[in-house]
Amino acid sequence: MAIAYGDPLLLNLGLLLVRVIFGLLMVGHGGQKLFGWLGGYGLAGTGGFFESLGFRPGRRFAFAAALSEFIGGWLFALGFLGPVGPALILAVMLVASISVHWRNGLFASTNGVEVPLLYATAAVGIALIGFGTYSLDSALGVAALWTPGLIGLALVAGVLGGIANLLLRKRPPTTPTV
Repeated sequence: MAIAYGDPLLLNLGLLLVRVIFGLLMVGHGGQKLFGWLGGYGLAGTGGFFESLGFRPGRRFAFAAALSEFIGGWLFALGFLGPVGPALILAVMLVASISVHWRNGLFASTNGVEVPLLYATAAVGIALIGFGTYSLDSALGVAALWTPGLIGLALVAGVLGGIANLLLRKRPPTTPTV
């Protein structure tokens, strides 16, 4: 397989860098929701926010989102279980994009869709490229098990999981204007 730019060592170091930074940031994102780490609100506060978005019971939806971010982030950072971590991240970022950020435009400065879109894109991109040599999948000799069909299946499962969450959402009641 030809590499269009650079040498394989640098490609694998680049994948490692992206995976570790991205993955650990996602772990922190989930930890904010799960444990109140890094200025987060924990399950109680995040559950209340989810309730306001129409996800009921809020605490259960918050737990599912937080666990997906936390586990997905660890799998991504470690380069373990191929597209499973990226699919978990994709599902949560799809829900966040549509339920919270879409109405605010594109950029993060207005709480727009920029950040979840970047997370989702990076997750899908690395799932398609692979984790590289410096990953647990490679060290365990299982990287070759992740065929294009299995990768696609995992990513489709992530999209369907996000859509399922959105379909379970109950729109918050609107207050009539006088």
